[in-house]
Amino acid sequence: MTDARLRAAVAVFAAAGAGIAAYLLAARGTPVCSTGGCELVQGSRYAHVLGIPVAALGLAAYLTLFATALSQSEPARAAGAAVALATLAFSVYLLVVQLAVIGAVCEWCLASEAIAALLAPAAALRVVQ
Repeated sequence: MTDARLRAAVAVFAAAGAGIAAYLLAARGTPVCSTGGCELVQGSRYAHVLGIPVAALGLAAYLTLFATALSQSEPARAAGAAVALATLAFSVYLLVVQLAVIGAVCEWCLASEAIAALLAPAAALRVVQ
């Protein structure tokens, strides 16, 4: 796959992730949710890291990934891969917390975690090309 296509994929996935994160920030802990678990997850102590909403961290990560997709440079490729892999690792942690600790699942969070799972290989492939 060409770098141009990978950059496009990263940009699209990052924009979708940023949209979800922005919505979760705007919803202020009460997102529209069909599972009923969103409020529990968003209201849990795991919804903040050092006082910063996890959704804000996600928004920053997705916007950073979008910015790296705009560049063909090696530093942008490396930064994108690092941020994408860190985002995926944190997403896996948050999924485990939802399932094993909170006992509820947020569908918005699951969508963001799925996006992180798609972003990581696309961003990593940019480095090895």
